[in-house]
Amino acid sequence: MPAPTAPAPTAPAPTAIDCDIHPGVPDIKALLPYMSDFWRHSFVDRGIDGFDMMSYPLGAPLTCRPDWRVAGERPGSSLAQMRAQALDKFNISHAICNPLTGGQVAVSESMGAAICSAVNDWIVDKWLNQEPRLRASIVVPPQAPLLAVEEIERLAPDKRFVQVLLPAACEMMLGRSYYWPIYEAAHRHGLPIGIHAGSMYRHAPTSGGWPSHYLHDYVANSQLFEDQLLSLVTNGIFVKFPTLKFVFIESGVSWLPNFIWRAIKTWRGVRPEIPWVKDSPADIIRSNIRITTQPFDAPDADTVARIVEQIDCEDMFLFSSDYPHWQFEGDAIVPGGISESLAHRMRVQNPLATYPRLQETMS
Repeated sequence: MPAPTAPAPTAPAPTAIDCDIHPGVPDIKALLPYMSDFWRHSFVDRGIDGFDMMSYPLGAPLTCRPDWRVAGERPGSSLAQMRAQALDKFNISHAICNPLTGGQVAVSESMGAAICSAVNDWIVDKWLNQEPRLRASIVVPPQAPLLAVEEIERLAPDKRFVQVLLPAACEMMLGRSYYWPIYEAAHRHGLPIGIHAGSMYRHAPTSGGWPSHYLHDYVANSQLFEDQLLSLVTNGIFVKFPTLKFVFIESGVSWLPNFIWRAIKTWRGVRPEIPWVKDSPADIIRSNIRITTQPFDAPDADTVARIVEQIDCEDMFLFSSDYPHWQFEGDAIVPGGISESLAHRMRVQNPLATYPRLQETMS
């Protein structure tokens, strides 16, 4: 057992790059100005222009920290509050906006694409143009990979977009060739793929069916990330796109050491089934997968230190606040058990290495 590691500083210093921050996406009515005439009329005439795009249950405690919650306001909807409570409070030099949107859930491919495009233009207008420290992910409709590629091509010239964002549970496993056009476009433009906890709800979020409570849905995401990681590795995504990075956002961390061990063990036994995977899954994961650090699901500093040691790759960790979600209290934004050297790497060096566009636009 490693010697106990001193707790990391409670707030990042001197600066940090926040790899997961959540502007509160408004309802459809607020997005209408960013839609074509056809879609504006479609939503209004069908009486669905008041559709609420809140991804997290509004009243759930995890949706917003109590001291950040404002009665009657959508969590994360105020840029002024985000500046005061996150950007300034935690000395964040740059933050990546990951808008969670109902456009990725819409069954209609064209409607989903219209909502995603409107969200992206709303982010530019209301957030990126108003705050120079902000960057954003391109929200794309995974239910329509070719339309997703069109959205990537439309926004790629704007270097403030640094990532392509997908939910963790789509219509099929993410390693399937159905999604490869999205990966090819992202790879070509130097954009990592962000996989955020959440679902399109095409299938039950657990292997045993539908849960009865949000608590079960939330906890089940760790199994979901395991499934998707194995799908990406075994389907040869990193053979086809060897430099493409996938960032697991709000996936938790403690599941990863056991997963890596089991993936190596099983691969050694059945590797003839996937001859294109010539490298150990551990090497592929450490090279191509990155993980944000909120929530770091471990009970104490000693356990955090052991998990970091077992993962054995300090390059993997990316600093995140997950604002405005409630994953920590006070200023304890860096989990205890993270060494000072790792804290610095995950605040600055690792994000810059993961997101090439950050370095291009930080001057």
